[in-house]
Parts: sequence; C-alpha cells; structure tokens
Amino acid sequence: MYDAKVRGILIEGNKNYHQISDEVSTPVESKPPKWWYVAMGIATIMLLAGVWAGYVTISQGIGTWGLNNSVAWGWGIINFVWWIGIGHAGTAFSIFLLILRQKWRTSINRAAEAMTVFAVLAAGLFPMIHMGRIWFAFYIMPYPNTRGPLWVNFNSPLFWDVVAISTYLMASATFWYVGMIPDFATIRDRAKKTGNKIREAIYGALAFGWDGSTKTWLRFEHLAMILGGLTAPLVISVHSIVAMDFATSVMPGWHTTIFPPYFVIGAIFSGFAMVLTLMIIIRKFYHFEEYVTRGHLDAIGRILTFISLIMGTAYLTEIFIAWYSGSEYEFFTFFKNRITGDYYWAFYAMFISNAVVPQLFWFKKVRQNITVVFIMSIIINIGMWFERYVIVVTSLSKDYLPSAWADYSPTIVEIMLYIGTLGLFIMGVLAFFKYIPMFAASEIKGILKPTTIKEEQKN
Repeated sequence: MYDAKVRGILIEGNKNYHQISDEVSTPVESKPPKWWYVAMGIATIMLLAGVWAGYVTISQGIGTWGLNNSVAWGWGIINFVWWIGIGHAGTAFSIFLLILRQKWRTSINRAAEAMTVFAVLAAGLFPMIHMGRIWFAFYIMPYPNTRGPLWVNFNSPLFWDVVAISTYLMASATFWYVGMIPDFATIRDRAKKTGNKIREAIYGALAFGWDGSTKTWLRFEHLAMILGGLTAPLVISVHSIVAMDFATSVMPGWHTTIFPPYFVIGAIFSGFAMVLTLMIIIRKFYHFEEYVTRGHLDAIGRILTFISLIMGTAYLTEIFIAWYSGSEYEFFTFFKNRITGDYYWAFYAMFISNAVVPQLFWFKKVRQNITVVFIMSIIINIGMWFERYVIVVTSLSKDYLPSAWADYSPTIVEIMLYIGTLGLFIMGVLAFFKYIPMFAASEIKGILKPTTIKEEQKN
C-alpha cells in the first residue's frame, strides 16, 4: 500500500475539498483553450483521411492494400494488435492498482480508463475492414438464426477475439462510467447553482440521481470492487486470445507457447507508456502539476523499467529457442530475416526501443526530467508498433517455400486508415478533456488527509 509518510505526498498544494471540486470541474465548465481547437481540427482531418481510406477499402476491397498471397496480414493486423495493447493499460492500471489498494492511482486512473475505451474502439475497426466486406462482421456473432444451421467456428481464435474484445470493451466502458457518476453529480450541482439549465440536465441524467448518501457511497464502492474483480481476468484473457491468433498456426516465429504471456506483458508495456504520454500532456497543458506530481510519473517510470526487463528476456528467449531447437525454419526466421536480412532495421528498432532505452529509467535524474520521460514514452510506443510489425511481416514474407516468398509494403490506403484511427483516438481524448472531469475528485478527496498532514509537516 502507498504510504504517504514514506513515499511522499500524493496531492501537492495543501488543498481543501472545495479547491479540488473547483479545479477538477473547471475544464468542463469553461471554454476550451485555443490549442484544443487546433488539435481537434488536426484530429478531424486525420479522421477524414481514415474515412476516405475506409471507403476505398470497403468499396474496392483489400486489393487496395499492399497484401499478397504470402503476406496476407499487413498493417491492418499490426495496427489492430497495437491498439489492443494500448487499450490494455487503462483497465490494467486502474483495476490492478485498485485491487492492490494503491492510492497513487487516483490521479491517473480516469484518463487511463478513457484511453482504454478509445483505443479498443480504434482496434475493433481493423478486423472488420480486413474481412474485405465489412458487413461480413454480421455473421461472426454467435446468435440463433433462421437461415439454417449457420454457426461460427467455435474452435477458431478469430472468433474468440470477437467475444473477448467485445466483452472487454463493454466491461471497460462500464467500469469507467460507474467511476464518473459522483463527479457528474458534482457538475450537476454546480450547474444548478450557476443556473446553467442545459448542463444541469445533461449531467443530471448522467449522474443517475446520485444523492451522495452513505448507502449510495457504500453501494458505489462495492460495485467498483465487483466490476474490478470481474474485469481483471479480461486483461489477461484478451491479449492471450489475440496471441492465439498467431500461436495456433504453424508459421515459423509464431508457433510458440511463449506468445500469450509475451503479448500480455507487451500490451501492458505499451499501454503504460501511452498513459505516461497522456498524463504529461494533461499535466502540462492544464497546469495540473499538483495532481499529477513527479512522484506519479516516477512510479510509472519504475514500472516501465521492470516490464522492459521482462520484454528483453522474452526477446532473448525467442532467439535462444530458435537456435537451441534445431529447427532450420525457426533459425532462418530469427537469424536470417530478423536479426540480419531484409527486416533487420525493424528488429533493432523494436529491441532498442523496448529493451534498451527504458533502462534509462534506472537513473533518478532521467525519471525527474519530464521532457526526457515524455520522449521515452513515445519511443516505447514506436518500439511496440515495430514489435507487431516484426512478428507479422517477417514470418509471413519468408515461410517454408522460397518460391512463395514475397515482399510487403503498405499502400497509401493502409497508411491513411491507420492515421484515421489515430485521429479517432485523439478526438476521443480531446472530447474527454472537455466534457468529463479528468480526475476522480471523490477519490482524490479520499487520500487528501494524509497528504495534507505530510505537507504541513514538510512546511
């Protein structure tokens, strides 16, 4: 458990309850800054580029992509796995730290959960579009039908993806929304005092009649723990199932039992890095340095250091097994097509970004330099994208038959589709900044007393 007396204060500024309510609610109640409009405009252009790419793909088929008979999975699946990974950390961060009763999560969990929802929405687009005809997604859902004995293949990991990801999205969105109800009620009450009828009506409906009674709080806290307990296994199962898409095949580089834990750790790694990126942005542009302290960023940096060691171990384990197994196909994939060969640049971008660069977090001066931490969080996410690129492309481009080898490069349609999902994600995050309190004010108030005592002792 986080002990403020040992590890430092969680909320700086010696604040009272009213200050917290006022400062957390201000971005929702006030007009967005100019940079918000600029960012929203750029994100809208990116989304429109993605809509164009989606229209071309749906109307003409995935022949507009750079796929071929050998590399049947390209940027579509790479970006799908990457987005799912980013979507993992929000729920993992919030739920695991909630269950472990880590109080320093209170300043970060709301934004992390929002990031999860938007990332999973972006990820879900790729498998549907990858079908070539998006309406085929209708036939994936397991429901009774009147068209005869037409059922999905329950043995297919691709079907497991649909069930796991849809369940994860609903559970994460529910967990996120339930946590916001007390803050919606706060904004409702503040709007009632200022006479803003529209805001009062909207946030009053979102608050579900929250009255702040002891019974209400008790049920709220019990529900949060129940949802956390139910959703925690999904964090493990979802990316394990995504790993099964690869591991159940017989492709060199894929057919390995290390993939499920390897994918789960990688997902948490990329997601925590994106949480770090997002919190630094919130801290800088909204001047929330007293809520997202250097101690919070330091804690995330320490976690990334540990996970990076696991990632490096996984990379070296794969290489060792490829050599020790004696399989010439595995040896070729790892040593002739990844470490050396046509895709060496992607392999070293992955390895350096994920296993080497994060080790700089061992140094306190690095963890305390916000600019360096921000750059490193971006590097980690770039490295995790290259990890998915290496896994997908290197195994497919050169498999068992040299006569079937083929190179792969994305087309403008694939690139614009990816940019469109980035625009969707950014638009969602910006909307979150404006219309939803970025911090769980009620939870912050719950940790304020030991923090205030520690600050008074410090002064």
